[in-house]
Amino acid sequence: MTTSTHSGVTSIIRNGLSHFEIPDVPDLTRMRREISARLRAAMGEHGVDALILLGNGNVVYATGASWPLLDAGLSHVERPVAVVLVDDEYPHLFMPVREGAPLETDLPEDHLHPAVYLEFEEGVAHFGRSLTELIRLGATVAVDELTGAMRRAGAALFPGGPPVDAAPVVGTAKLVKTPDQIACVRRACRITEDAMIDVQRSLVPGVRQIDLSAQFVRRAFELGATANMLEAIWQVMPTSKAAGTWTTHGDLALPLLTTERELDRGDVLWTDVSITYNGYCSDWGRTWVVGQDPTARQHAQFHQWRDLLEAVLSVTKAGATAGDLARAAIAANGGQKPWLPHFYLGHGIGSNAAEMPMIGTDLGAEFDDNFVFPAGMLLVLEPVVWEDGTGGYRSEEIVVITEDGWMPLTDYPYDPYR
Repeated sequence: MTTSTHSGVTSIIRNGLSHFEIPDVPDLTRMRREISARLRAAMGEHGVDALILLGNGNVVYATGASWPLLDAGLSHVERPVAVVLVDDEYPHLFMPVREGAPLETDLPEDHLHPAVYLEFEEGVAHFGRSLTELIRLGATVAVDELTGAMRRAGAALFPGGPPVDAAPVVGTAKLVKTPDQIACVRRACRITEDAMIDVQRSLVPGVRQIDLSAQFVRRAFELGATANMLEAIWQVMPTSKAAGTWTTHGDLALPLLTTERELDRGDVLWTDVSITYNGYCSDWGRTWVVGQDPTARQHAQFHQWRDLLEAVLSVTKAGATAGDLARAAIAANGGQKPWLPHFYLGHGIGSNAAEMPMIGTDLGAEFDDNFVFPAGMLLVLEPVVWEDGTGGYRSEEIVVITEDGWMPLTDYPYDPYR
């Protein structure tokens, strides 16, 4: 792999096969304009006149607003809402005013509205009056979520008939990333990795899981993170499945909540963290061993994991299917799925830490075989290697799908494994 920088653009060439240019600094205005065009084109393809978006990741995607709560905000009454019209370049944003949460968007003033509180009947009634001014009667409306109050007021809120599902529209638009979106994800990755350098140095017997979380979050925000996407995971893995937390599927439990537990020498940690930069997520995972080097068996598991990853990456390119990647992973793992039954081999990433497609889920092989990767899509790969007596091995890698291969975004060593 070679890397060169010129005129504010970083060009990365992998094995002379793929060329993809990512700006060093994302142009947020250009990014919002290109996303708007892509989203409205997807609306046209699906016959949708208006989108109503409540999911924080979808609102961030559609409007360019940076919402500090993001995934955690799903459970909060106060959150942003977007209305996108197929014939309007600019989305309408209903945004709560929060101290310390600057609105970083170039939307026209008449497209910015006060917060709406859609968990309450009064809030829904107020929102309905706004919609009558924005959406023509008889328009096809799609929504990504409905609160209980919205469902109860369905006829009044949607006089033209029940709304359709926004997922096909938003999913189609979000699948391929613009260079500026990729630049945001890459910056989120670098912030995460730089913060993890300090965290890994503090990994000694006696440190508490919550101490690692505090150190990571503080350092990530010092480095420019917009939000902490999820509660950091520092999971101590059991030496056997039988010794682990009971699960309904009989396999390993993941993730488990971070606690005040003090780590012991030899503990095997499966780590998983995510932050956002301008609304776009990192997804970082490694396996660490506390206070000592991995054993020979643990090293062997790591090399098995690397072989799995290489087998998957050998078939990763535009035009490949999710099924191609799943079969490559299973073949390299002796015919067994190298991922947990309630998880996946890999997934997309963008304004949410996990976006479609999820590879190897109970959607089935037919879904995987029908999902064709386009160039410009981001993919997180996270196979798992497990053997009783070791604690197992798991790491995550983010790649950009290119016409004839892939390009890495993750750039963090595998210490203490070699």
